[in-house]
Amino acid sequence: MTIDVPVEADWDRAPNLLDGAQELTMSAEQCDLAYWLTAVAQGTLRGRADRGHSTTTPDYMREPGPLREALVLELGNRSIAEARAVRVLSNYVIAAPGIAELEFFTTQVVDEARHAMIFRRHLLELGVPEDKLHALIDEQGADYTERVLNPIADFATGVVRDEGDFIGAVAVFTIVIEGVLAPAAELSERKWTLLDPAAAEIARGASIDEIRHLAVGSDIVRKHLIRHPEYRPRLIELVRRGKALWDELPVDEFVLHREELFQEGMAAHADLLRDYEVFPGRKLLETTPQERYDLAEQWTDDMAEVRLPYMGVPEAVELIRTMPAKQHR
Repeated sequence: MTIDVPVEADWDRAPNLLDGAQELTMSAEQCDLAYWLTAVAQGTLRGRADRGHSTTTPDYMREPGPLREALVLELGNRSIAEARAVRVLSNYVIAAPGIAELEFFTTQVVDEARHAMIFRRHLLELGVPEDKLHALIDEQGADYTERVLNPIADFATGVVRDEGDFIGAVAVFTIVIEGVLAPAAELSERKWTLLDPAAAEIARGASIDEIRHLAVGSDIVRKHLIRHPEYRPRLIELVRRGKALWDELPVDEFVLHREELFQEGMAAHADLLRDYEVFPGRKLLETTPQERYDLAEQWTDDMAEVRLPYMGVPEAVELIRTMPAKQHR
């Protein structure tokens, strides 16, 4: 039996995260359990289910040094974040108002758990001993967990479990959490394309899933606002609270540390990267840690300028903006 994989789930034809998150529209009714079992399990994951990639990691990525350290930090922290997302989203499954939402968030829980798994497994491919894997992840990510992940998880969980607001929780996860983190995942894929093709493929697969999560979350919020326009002030309040929380978190401290390690490490591979452009007209070798961080911030704003009006809250664009308007391209 041949599975007809839809474009958005096809490894070779799916858009990149930035384009897909801005252009793709999907509903929870479309992305039910049957969709996931066919389009995702037998489409996106074909040949990549256990490791998230179907290629090899260069030997130099197993050698001690700043390049390996940058990727070990990135994968370790992302695995913790994805595992935390599983726990948060489990509350969404419990609170789902209908079968469509229950099935979709069940599949998202599986997606996030799989992401955590493939990030961990690539650490093994980078030479981390299996008997020390979890201890290493927990130790190097302890500060990140305490200062960044815990406050975000507490906020999202509080909205759905303690405040009893399922739609508000979907908005928080879609707009504030995934909407801000997704561009960093896109940058990760572009950074590692030549240096570690396996890591780039892992990021690509996760991004295909994130497009679906963002599209469906946006659709759920949009339809609720159409049916209940009186909910708009509550939604704006949650966006404001979420952005205020995000602004207090030291995310830049952790990201820039990894980018500085990456900067030092990629310099040793100048020949490989000589002509590689991280985006059209800009060579990766010529970028700085701050520029790459700012680029992800800019992409966050670009996505918000499309997704928030689609949801029905164009006024929230300025609330979620990460870069000054004058810097917008």
